[in-house]
Amino acid sequence: MANMVSGLYFYNFDSLMHDYMIRSFEPFFKEGNLLEVGSWKNVMTKKLMNYFEDITCIDPEFEPKMKVKFYKTAIETAKLPEKYDNIVMIHTLEHIKESVMALKRIRGYLRGRLFIAVPNAHAASRQIAVHMGLVDHCTSVISDEIKHGHYRTYTFDTLEADIKKAGLKVIHRGGVFFKALANFQFDNAAEAEILTEQYMDGCYELGKKYPDLCSSIYFICESG
Repeated sequence: MANMVSGLYFYNFDSLMHDYMIRSFEPFFKEGNLLEVGSWKNVMTKKLMNYFEDITCIDPEFEPKMKVKFYKTAIETAKLPEKYDNIVMIHTLEHIKESVMALKRIRGYLRGRLFIAVPNAHAASRQIAVHMGLVDHCTSVISDEIKHGHYRTYTFDTLEADIKKAGLKVIHRGGVFFKALANFQFDNAAEAEILTEQYMDGCYELGKKYPDLCSSIYFICESG
């Protein structure tokens, strides 16, 4: 079920997680416009179009095939003409070498709230992989992640530290989806019809109780 795109894995599990992320973010969305930072393949963009009419996307590689404002640039060099009521950054910050500098630039475009989500170093599946000897330690950047362009693997503490260094104020944090299996294991189980929507929703609800064991962690921020 995993598709190969330019040699990089894109799992159906990842797409499904976007639905759960939006479910977590929606109560905090503000009326107005939205900037999506790092809109790779526009999987999240399509879902955000159900909530916002005025959407701007920036990405250094992939141009959207939908009617949104688009700038082919990275946030490190972007020169945008306006500020935004909502800025969404999904699984992007770990790809940026100078993360604090990038967050400071984002803060300059922020009029409302910033939504950041990153893969979680302490996800249950990753901790299991450490005990299996497949990963050196939870915050390791493994070879597949390096190929995918990751510079770091965040925990709640290290992500919050970058956010505070950038002068942003945290108003809410949480985890998305309790995760005991690797992505490909979820995809294989779904293909075998082992998983149900009820089970997946149960993992999402359990993640609210155990955010540090979730697939992704997120912070919702405002200007400090």
